[in-house]
Amino acid sequence: MLPLNKLLPLLLLVLLFSSCWNNTQLFVAPNGSDATGDGTIRAPFATLERARDEIRARKKSNVNYGAEVVLREGIYFRTSSFELTTADSGSENHPIIYKAYKGEKVRIHGGQEINLQEAQKVRDPNVKARFQKAVRDSIVVIDLHKLGITNFGILRTVGFSRPFGPAWAELFVNGSPYTLARWPNTSTVAMGKVHNPGAIPRAGDYTNRGGTFEFEFDRPLGWKHHEAIWISGYFKQGWAEDAVALAKIDTKHKTLTTKQASLYGFGSGKAFNRYYFYNVLEELDAPGEYYLDRGTGKLYFYPNEQLESIAVSLLESPLVSTIGASNIEFHDIIFEYSRGIGVYMERTHNNRINACTFRNLGSVAIVMGRGIKPFEVLQHQGLGEAVSNEVGSYLQHLYSDTTFNRLGGTNNGITYCTIYNTGAGGIHLSGGDRLSLKSGENFVENTSIYNFNRIEKSYRAGIDISGVGNRISHCEIYNAPSMAILLHGNNHLIEYNDIHHVCQEVHDQGALYYGRDPSERGHQVRYNFFHHLNSIHTTSAVYHDDGACGMKVFGNVFYKAGKIPVLIGGGMDNPYTNNIFIASDLGISLDNRLQGWAKKIMEEGGVFDQRLLHVKHKHPPYSSAYPLLANYWEDTPALPKRNPVSKNIFYNVKKAVRHNKQWMPFKDDNWETSENPGFIDEAQLNFTLKPSAKAFSKIPGFKPIPFEKIGVLQKKKQ
Repeated sequence: MLPLNKLLPLLLLVLLFSSCWNNTQLFVAPNGSDATGDGTIRAPFATLERARDEIRARKKSNVNYGAEVVLREGIYFRTSSFELTTADSGSENHPIIYKAYKGEKVRIHGGQEINLQEAQKVRDPNVKARFQKAVRDSIVVIDLHKLGITNFGILRTVGFSRPFGPAWAELFVNGSPYTLARWPNTSTVAMGKVHNPGAIPRAGDYTNRGGTFEFEFDRPLGWKHHEAIWISGYFKQGWAEDAVALAKIDTKHKTLTTKQASLYGFGSGKAFNRYYFYNVLEELDAPGEYYLDRGTGKLYFYPNEQLESIAVSLLESPLVSTIGASNIEFHDIIFEYSRGIGVYMERTHNNRINACTFRNLGSVAIVMGRGIKPFEVLQHQGLGEAVSNEVGSYLQHLYSDTTFNRLGGTNNGITYCTIYNTGAGGIHLSGGDRLSLKSGENFVENTSIYNFNRIEKSYRAGIDISGVGNRISHCEIYNAPSMAILLHGNNHLIEYNDIHHVCQEVHDQGALYYGRDPSERGHQVRYNFFHHLNSIHTTSAVYHDDGACGMKVFGNVFYKAGKIPVLIGGGMDNPYTNNIFIASDLGISLDNRLQGWAKKIMEEGGVFDQRLLHVKHKHPPYSSAYPLLANYWEDTPALPKRNPVSKNIFYNVKKAVRHNKQWMPFKDDNWETSENPGFIDEAQLNFTLKPSAKAFSKIPGFKPIPFEKIGVLQKKKQ
């Protein structure tokens, strides 16, 4: 037997060798070779698939094999999804990591780059004559057919209660998305008198008959061809943006007739009943617009600056699909120029997406969990077929099957990412099981999400959170026509987020929105900053819609946070404690809608009855987790209750609460004041309270809000 002094060095050598064996680097480069490369830095592979397959082979002899796939700088074009399955999983101590080489820019690209020389002046006199004289010499054209691009996708209906789906072929110039030629360019026009509202699917008419209504302006009279024109707007309800094709423009009687129905039909007279035209060749009149002639394959556009790059999106499936692949990580990678989803995850565990950028995508950046096969008929709700790698009619299915388990996996995290210029929202965060109340513990943190509704607006949130026990923290979500966070499920934590400049178009909606299910409880909303949500319509920061229950709201700051910063729509068990409301006409509003216009959802066999029975609310785990829920029907549920407002500051708020005292006790420990409560720097929107702030003496027990920790935290250097 070797003496100890000789055995220890040998053991250390074995451990070192084992560590190296379990954590190997494989290199991939755009100029590498799958045929002759060996995955070293000097002879890299060319594709992600080759590196993936090499890892599969090595794992056969070592189940604990871990690897870093290091991508060298450049563009990795995708014509199909990069697929990872259970066979590609790492282990907890030895994950499989796909990352950019330090300091290099790596781009996963779902489209095609076009040589700048392909952009030529328009010479066809018939086409040129359709442009406005002032811009005719500024517009350029690219022949996509000549470049082999023939799949342009489908210009489809998008809007409220319509399925998520891939975008059509889009144009990106110098890294920015261009807009289909539209009028008005940056505003909207009012809906005219409605002659025929068309079919109304929400009322049970699924014949898809379009509507007819008047227009009072002359602009469409100069449009030569009408067959490809679309309109987008809030045709009836202020929360339901929709987009439909035109069947006819009657220039004599100045009426429009649509090809498709809209969910609520067509109406006029409300401030939000407005729309715009798009995909109009004659309206290619502003820098940043484009038009694609699908018959000839000619792409026309108006450059807004000197051309540096041109790209067209092509791929409709996810750029990356991970189904059953756990302990996988992506670091410092750019995902861009696809018509569909960036990264899809299903039945994954311990996966991480870190410091990645998702931009210029046609759909959602990241999706955790299954979707529903798109419904063929426009309908507000219904049951569908669960599918992978798409979202589809998920929201409509969820309305009917509120415990739908998306199989989002557990302990998956998205950290320090940046998401912008996406078509239909930012992230779908799911995980956990509503029937068992088992938590998913998936999370999004330290991530910026903005400009995420380029194509689809209604109910396409910055983060759609569902399932049980998931978390959104230290995020910044901003610049959107609709909501920042759409919430379903139980026991979610929303904390330390900076949410602003959302709900900029909608009416009757909230930056954080949930409702219509009294079993969705256990949420905590704390230490968030809601600000600059004021629009011309009625919007809120936190909206407990139609009987929503069980959300604790503590330690948040509401500054210019909508016309009704907090709206509790008839629910119960929503305490507001230790919050600060600043500069608004109203602070909190509570109504009893379940006793009035919304009482139908309380009927026997109605929406609430079905949803409570589905989770067996009188039995564990629901009766144990939420004791008050077990006797929901015996608790006079149509009457709002247990919504106490305590220890809050209302600074320069004209009216603190609008309520019935029996529904929402407004306690004496709240402070209404026009005096600065003691902020460090109100002018710079630093609402941290000084240690000497008067607020602490006016409200004994008021806890300091860690305002300096709200928003995206700077990543620590490694």
